[in-house]
Amino acid sequence: MTAPSLPLDSTFSPLVCDSHRRLTGVSLVPEEVARADISRWLYEDAPFALLVQDTADDPMFVYANLLAQSWFGYSWDEFCGLPSRLSAPPGHQAGRATAMARVRDTGYTRGYRGLRRHSNGRQFRIEDVTIWNLVDTDGALRGQAAAIHSRSPE
Repeated sequence: MTAPSLPLDSTFSPLVCDSHRRLTGVSLVPEEVARADISRWLYEDAPFALLVQDTADDPMFVYANLLAQSWFGYSWDEFCGLPSRLSAPPGHQAGRATAMARVRDTGYTRGYRGLRRHSNGRQFRIEDVTIWNLVDTDGALRGQAAAIHSRSPE
């Protein structure tokens, strides 16, 4: 999966939203958000942190909305291309990888929680996380996304 060139790339949001709806049966975006505004809403207004990683052997982040950037302490340019395993502290990277592999096999999970690391090294807990596979209209796995609904200090 290629990272969107800009955070508001309108070709990227349908993959994220359509995959979420197909797998979970729930819309990621409120109905009142106009289709033309979905990319902006996801990036600027979503009440959850949204992260997307590619399918590389060592997956890298290809998308992080503004809330994710704030919670993790990285800018768009710093997030995109960052190996996603580095979002977890070293002692928690294997557990994170196991959860992501499980999602790859099952399609999605709700209620995930785990320890994560801010860019300054401070740790925090992510909670109420939905993780799902990004599957295009041809059925090809293009990546994985996570909607993080809450966090708390460690």
